[in-house]
Amino acid sequence: MLFIVEIVISALLVAGGIFGLIGSFGLLKLPDQMTRLHGPTKAVTLGVGGVLIASMLWFAFFTDSPSWHELLITLFLLLTAPVTGYMIAKTNMHLTWRRQDLPDPGPGRHWATYADAQERSLMDEAQNTDDARPDHRE
Repeated sequence: MLFIVEIVISALLVAGGIFGLIGSFGLLKLPDQMTRLHGPTKAVTLGVGGVLIASMLWFAFFTDSPSWHELLITLFLLLTAPVTGYMIAKTNMHLTWRRQDLPDPGPGRHWATYADAQERSLMDEAQNTDDARPDHRE
């Protein structure tokens, strides 16, 4: 049984290393910021997750007490990587895209990211009007 666990741990470590290498290579070689973003948020997340799960399995089978820290780190990583990717993409959008480059959102609609001060005040008024309406769910 322990030999099978060692094989699984080794496979997770090798897979984690391969994902980390591919993600790092993508971060360096992809042409622009938006495509470069996929390296760390996808492949490296899987690589670090594989290494952490391998560590968790090793502690569970080969020591007296399992270590839950690796599980918590893995969960935190899987929860925060998409948020980080979103924030980097949003920053890139603000720095490099123009309002005219975006597709038309339709009549009476606009991109909230590029709303100017007048549009924002109109959105705030609409929100306050919606909040002032009585709730008919009672």
